[in-house]
Amino acid sequence: MKLALACDHGGLALKNEIAKYLAQNGYETEDFGTNSFSSCDYPDFALAAAEAVASGACDRGVFVCTTGIGISIAANKVPGIRCALCSEPLSAKMTRLHNNANVLALGGGMLGTNLALEIVKVFLETPFSEEQKHIRRIEKISAIEQKYAK
Repeated sequence: MKLALACDHGGLALKNEIAKYLAQNGYETEDFGTNSFSSCDYPDFALAAAEAVASGACDRGVFVCTTGIGISIAANKVPGIRCALCSEPLSAKMTRLHNNANVLALGGGMLGTNLALEIVKVFLETPFSEEQKHIRRIEKISAIEQKYAK
């Protein structure tokens, strides 16, 4: 599985810890930045990484900003992205099972490393349930997306 990584300055420290964890566990990653603690704009990095996931160049993504809120909002503007901001493992499990989320957002200023890595692990190891009701709901989300796509 190839994963897109993205962050702003507020998420860099956690993104670096996640990248180490992923490498140690055999995941391939592509890092879309930032790689600096200088102030920067999360939409720039979210866009590039989300486009890689939406195009299929990467299978899923893990994005980090200080709260996870801004980067998740930006990522969700890209058609085909279902980005979920998770702050504990159960949400990560449920967003995979029910929403087939393809991007995980985390708050680098909100979570400790151990908890964040557990959330990443659960997100990556949980398959989509394939239940018809969830497929139907995801199709409805996609229809909304298409309705407003320009």
